Amino acid sequence: MNHEELIYYCVDIVNTYRDSFLSPEDHLKDYLSSKNLKDNDAVFVSEVFSGLLRYMNISLVVTEPFYNTHGRGVPLSDQTLLKVITYLALFRLDELGMPHFRKFIRTQDFNIMYKFLNFFINESSLKSWIKDEWSKLYDVAFVQTALLSPLLRWLPELTELVQQLKQKVDAKQTPVKKQLPLTKVKEFSLTKPRPRSVPLPYPIPKLQKHKPVPKTLYEKPKEVNRLQAQRIENRQAAEGRLMESSKYQFACANFNKSEKTERKLQQIRLEEDQKLQFDSYKAKPLPKEVMQTDVPIKLNAATIMREGKLFKEREKEVIKKLESLESGAHDSSKFMKWQEEMRQKDLEAELAMVERRRLEGKMSHEDAILARQKLINDNQKKVEEMKIETEELMARYLQDRLEEEQLMRSLVEMVLGGRENAKEAKKKLVQYKAKIVQEVNEESKELMRRALEEAEEEMKRKVELIHQIRAMEAAPISRNKMVDFTETAGYRFLNEMSIAELRERLSLLKEKQAEEEETKRTEILQNKQSKDRMLMDTLTVISKYRAEDTRAKAEQRANLRVKKESTKEKLLNSDDKLLSLQEKLEMKKAERLEAQQKMKVKPSATSLRQTSSMMREKSKCEERRWAELEKTKKRVSNLQAEGHGNATANNRLTATNGSRLAVQSRPFIMT
Repeated sequence: MNHEELIYYCVDIVNTYRDSFLSPEDHLKDYLSSKNLKDNDAVFVSEVFSGLLRYMNISLVVTEPFYNTHGRGVPLSDQTLLKVITYLALFRLDELGMPHFRKFIRTQDFNIMYKFLNFFINESSLKSWIKDEWSKLYDVAFVQTALLSPLLRWLPELTELVQQLKQKVDAKQTPVKKQLPLTKVKEFSLTKPRPRSVPLPYPIPKLQKHKPVPKTLYEKPKEVNRLQAQRIENRQAAEGRLMESSKYQFACANFNKSEKTERKLQQIRLEEDQKLQFDSYKAKPLPKEVMQTDVPIKLNAATIMREGKLFKEREKEVIKKLESLESGAHDSSKFMKWQEEMRQKDLEAELAMVERRRLEGKMSHEDAILARQKLINDNQKKVEEMKIETEELMARYLQDRLEEEQLMRSLVEMVLGGRENAKEAKKKLVQYKAKIVQEVNEESKELMRRALEEAEEEMKRKVELIHQIRAMEAAPISRNKMVDFTETAGYRFLNEMSIAELRERLSLLKEKQAEEEETKRTEILQNKQSKDRMLMDTLTVISKYRAEDTRAKAEQRANLRVKKESTKEKLLNSDDKLLSLQEKLEMKKAERLEAQQKMKVKPSATSLRQTSSMMREKSKCEERRWAELEKTKKRVSNLQAEGHGNATANNRLTATNGSRLAVQSRPFIMT
């Protein structure tokens, strides 16, 4: 099967999939059985379908911004095709290779493929916003190793493919519009009658309003939610019974599994649950305000006091060190100087190694480009040989098809002879089924009569019960009760009191409680003010120490940067190996540029003449369209001034002329 059919089947299986009706496995099985694909083609289609469903979010990160920014002129029906191309470029490019991927691209529309690949195969976009969007969905390590690294490795070949598509898009020629013959002037013939006027067009009938699509089509069926709820209830009940039985198990018989077994079972359950959660809802990403890393941190009282204590302890240590130096203690400045010299030597050796590796990597890259150019030339020779072989295979295939057609004709004649015997068997079967239907109808009528009688008896019994209930409800009932709040209940308790006395005591108790709360509030405010003053003093000390630390670190970084640059320059001037590697690299680069200049396609004089002629033809076509538009407008205004026809006829005439001219003046879009 060719590459165009493979892409078509991959897009078709994704478009026909509906997750609310069938599972992915059932849909894949039904689709492959209906198409009768070969084994290799079926395996490829199934792998692309399952992989695209698994990594659908990765494809959407690329296709949705493309339609929002650069998708003008690209139909939405091609969105699935772009998702398939994205999946093949990200996950299957190492397996397919660049020749097969190039064939997949060339079977599609050049304009759409150039727009999409020019948007997608962009190193700056891949390393900036596309990487950030993928990192929100997956781990950063997975995005770097599984998505970006393979794609960046194939980036030179992909950019070359984009350039080839651009050349094809630019080299397309617009078809020259056929020039209409000029009208020939004829003399007036006064003896002939006047021709009949153009009849009015029939009114366009109004179509009936279509029925709206039911809302249930876009919702999940109730049975799915009911089954899910029932499944959860059954699992909870089973877990409850398990916990209850585990409480009362025998002490001598312990049926608990080992930790290793429980860990493996938990891993298997998680894998199975993940397979069943393909239609679950995805969580919304965090807002940009939350994702900001430079948000200022608000310090609380504990952190302020802890940091203030830390700076005070550092200050005490510095004072103690200075006092010990004044008293004649040992100074470690010589050791620090020696340590700095050793670090400088290690840094120089490390920089030399890094520079050598960088130059070796550039040389290997230049060698790879030269080898790739040689491989392209070898592949072109192989393609010519394969074309000759395909012509021979095509001739053999045509001969085999002629033999198969002769065999099929003989089989059709045999089948037509067997159809006559099948007609008699069908008649007998129809008579037998009619007899069975008659018997079933008689039995159903008898059962319907019995059911009606039972329903009438049940209805009579319910009516009698309703009458009895209504009679009982009609009887009056007194529910009022008189209460005096100043009297006691009369139970003769020692602390017995009325409701009015109780309310009075409660009001006094509330006033006392409010006074206590007010005194506590004033004490808390005083303590808080003193604590705030202490924290503000600590913050001023902390800010001074921090400013001093940042200034010292900035000076240290600047000194390190200057030292590193100076050591790098010394290494480049002093190391003979690095100088020789630099010379070899320049020679390789010059050789590669010379080979690319030889392979570069230069525009010929004929192609330049063709493009200039195309531009002249385009300007002439536009001038003719504008002239036709002015003529029609002038003719319509003359008809309106002469009163030719009624107002509706004039409106229809202008509408038809305008639509025809709009179609003619519409710019030609190459497909």
